[in-house]
Amino acid sequence: LGPNWADETMDEQLWNNVEQIPDEEFWQIHQRCKEQLIVFARNRLKAQIERRGTYHTEMNHAEEILDSEALTIGFARRFAGYKRGNLLLKDPERLVKMLTDPERPIQIIFAGKAHPKDSEGKDIIRQIVNFANQHNVTRRLVFLENYDIDMARILLCGVDLWLNNPRRPMEASGTSGMKVAVNGGLNMSTLDGWWCEGYTPEGGWAIGAGQSYEDEDYRDRFESLAIYNILENEVIPLFYTRSTDNLPRAWIRRVKNSIKWIAPQFNT
Repeated sequence: LGPNWADETMDEQLWNNVEQIPDEEFWQIHQRCKEQLIVFARNRLKAQIERRGTYHTEMNHAEEILDSEALTIGFARRFAGYKRGNLLLKDPERLVKMLTDPERPIQIIFAGKAHPKDSEGKDIIRQIVNFANQHNVTRRLVFLENYDIDMARILLCGVDLWLNNPRRPMEASGTSGMKVAVNGGLNMSTLDGWWCEGYTPEGGWAIGAGQSYEDEDYRDRFESLAIYNILENEVIPLFYTRSTDNLPRAWIRRVKNSIKWIAPQFNT
């Protein structure tokens, strides 16, 4: 991109130069960021265990969470009802199957906090933690407490896919997804907030078509189904399809498309 890229962020031609980065180097850097994220997540989880004063076996378990070779999904920041942090839990059997697939697993890192007076937001966090424990998927589904700027920096750089599924038209913006895009990750979101303008089929995925609903329960069922379908039929196959040198070249191509499209527009 050149030494002065930070001063020329609105220059489309500058971002087109991302095509000159060799796929091997591009993926190596991304994997390094993911490995740093996993180390960070393990350390944060151990700190959570220490605060609770729980058993030594849990501390050992914290060393085994997450896998740098697995498709890693992030969902973070403020937990509020309209953001629907529990939407992915609607079909437990289907989600567990993806989390535990021996050949093409996904793993999910949730992080954030609810407002102290937001009972619904706090309940969503409880649902996520309970889901992981009840379905024995704590190695693949992790909730990190005390979300802060240091965690955000590492999380946004290390995930493969950023999930954002607010109820339209409640999302004001969605800045986390913008940061993920320029750091080598892809976005999947409802068409709300920034994703109305940021979405392009060549650089990410849209949940639904931006339609309106009168029945919120129906909306949740429909859009959770859309998430499962996109993950199973598009995201997972794309990520795990590898060339002879074990690179997900079609995935990397989509990431580069995302950077070229999003970075010149969303770079404040």
